[in-house]
Amino acid sequence: MSVLNRVIGGPPRPGNRLTVARLGATASWDLTEVWERSGRVAAHLLGLGVRPGDQIGILAANSLEWVLLDLAALRIKAVTAGFDPGKFDATGAELVARYGLAVLFTDQDETADRVHPITSLRELPACEGELPKAVWEAGEAPALKFTSGSSGPAKSLLASAGSIDSSLAAVQDMFAHGPGDDLFVFLPLSLLQQRYWVYSALAFGHDVTISTYEAAFATLRTVRPTVVMGVPGFFESARVHLEATAARTGASLAEVAAETFGDRIRYLWTGSAPANPATLRCFTDAGLPIFEGYGLNETCIVAKNHPGAHRPGSVGRVLPGKEVLIDADGVINVRSDHPVATRYEHAKPGDSDLMFRPGGIVRTGDLGHLDEDGYLFVHGRADDVIVLENGKKIVVRPIEERLKTSPLIEDCVVTNPSQRQLVAIVSPAAQQVDTDQIAAALRQANAGLDRDEQIAKAVLAERFTVGNGLLSSQFKPRRKQIEARYRRLVIDPEEGIRA
Repeated sequence: MSVLNRVIGGPPRPGNRLTVARLGATASWDLTEVWERSGRVAAHLLGLGVRPGDQIGILAANSLEWVLLDLAALRIKAVTAGFDPGKFDATGAELVARYGLAVLFTDQDETADRVHPITSLRELPACEGELPKAVWEAGEAPALKFTSGSSGPAKSLLASAGSIDSSLAAVQDMFAHGPGDDLFVFLPLSLLQQRYWVYSALAFGHDVTISTYEAAFATLRTVRPTVVMGVPGFFESARVHLEATAARTGASLAEVAAETFGDRIRYLWTGSAPANPATLRCFTDAGLPIFEGYGLNETCIVAKNHPGAHRPGSVGRVLPGKEVLIDADGVINVRSDHPVATRYEHAKPGDSDLMFRPGGIVRTGDLGHLDEDGYLFVHGRADDVIVLENGKKIVVRPIEERLKTSPLIEDCVVTNPSQRQLVAIVSPAAQQVDTDQIAAALRQANAGLDRDEQIAKAVLAERFTVGNGLLSSQFKPRRKQIEARYRRLVIDPEEGIRA
């Protein structure tokens, strides 16, 4: 039986729990109760006229009700469309009209046709009778997910059940989640992969804790998870805290890490964006194994390091059911036995053709190579290759990673407005910036680079965040927006810090 059909096939064994932790409040339920309550929500959706294939929208922060709605949709073969409140500024009524939703639940203060408060799901009566039996076929789509998008409306994908099943099965083979495990999730549940860990808990019998980015650090120590699912930006912030605390107190990194993350960590999971090698080393040195992986919305998980198959610098070996094909330009293409999708649902004409190729192949736009043992290495975006006026092609990601080894630089984007020299737009790690130290960091980075790769100057930016539009919802720098916002400083010969 597929993983999804195990999830909806019947109540789980008692004893494992779902915990929802927010700032100032934590609540927990046995997964059998979560299952029973999701049945009530499923019956409620049917009463609202929702039928198999209909799309239900959720515009809300992480909560128990979010989980119940998603599970309820699976149980009646409806399609969950998750909207990140930090990314979608449209009203509920606008989302219903734009995406043809049968119904939308929100925690926003809004009433409109087919728009309901998510709090209305808290006290529903017990189900009378049984729900219709549901079975998901591999080619059917239980979720509408949205790309992070660099500009304009987000594109969407109808994600196949087969892609979800194959990813969860591969992860389970690598990490063997089970009794005693508690997976800590804090990114928005509107991101489909974050919901995977709820499905995993129901299918494989472990605990799962759902929090928010803002509450993550405050709740880690009390929750004491065994696995933390985080983006590189989160672990960068944690590394700064660990190193600063160790330096101030004289405690070891391992002692500070146990104090911060709890004393039960089995491993840390990261992906969605390139991780700083120094950060990966920091956690490994602190006794917390951290495993980097690779995937896109359009491919799901492609490769993952894991215990017994871990090569630093790589994003791991390619998962079963996936095949990586490197084209003549060095671009990574991915073929899947069970493609996530074969086209976009909401996109400009031609967008699908740029990404999706015949035979279940996706052109990722990332540059990379496979080594002799099958480990995948990612070098950067093909779009981020800068061509200088002398014809030299510069891949900027390794340069950015060199700069980010400085504790003064939280993030950066390297650009070349004149095609003659490179300029770094720097997101500083602290509010008070010592320009002499930034200049020293530039010189240190340049010392190991070829002449054409060296950075002429740095421009100080505000901290890149999701709130100011300079990071995507998955905490990746939004290069075009950053370059546009700081273009005047970049091109002005009088501005910036010289190396």
